[in-house]
Amino acid sequence: MNVKTKKYQMTTGTYVKLAFGNLIKDQWWVILIYLAICAGYFWIPNHWWITGASIALSLYLLFWLIQFAGISQLEQGKFMFEKLSYEINSQQILIKLNSKQGMPMKWDNIKRAVAGKDHFLLTINKAQHVHLPHRIFNSNNEIKFVETILKRKGYIKE
Repeated sequence: MNVKTKKYQMTTGTYVKLAFGNLIKDQWWVILIYLAICAGYFWIPNHWWITGASIALSLYLLFWLIQFAGISQLEQGKFMFEKLSYEINSQQILIKLNSKQGMPMKWDNIKRAVAGKDHFLLTINKAQHVHLPHRIFNSNNEIKFVETILKRKGYIKE
């Protein structure tokens, strides 16, 4: 079976929100470093432990927010924000700009997939994501088929 989706354009706001949320899930351990630095307060009681750690954490998160917002402005990142359609089967995902221009992407390139209540998010790397909202599919059977492929490939659990 070959699933053909409607055209969809991911907004920069959606991209930043999804990419930043993914980063937070991936790098949850950063909060442990923050707490370890804050724990220095018990060693030498001084408010600068907490202030310094909070500033460092804020700068770290701001750095990643700027990175994700900046990708939408770069020429290399413009492709993700074009109006695209997708053809999905068990061998690959064909990302199509129009009927003549497209790019195949093998399932091996996908690092992780998340099945949300109203979308699928396929992560290629920290900065590249394929967002497939359920509204771009033509029927519920297509959504179930894509979900079955993701389960079979081991990206999502049942």
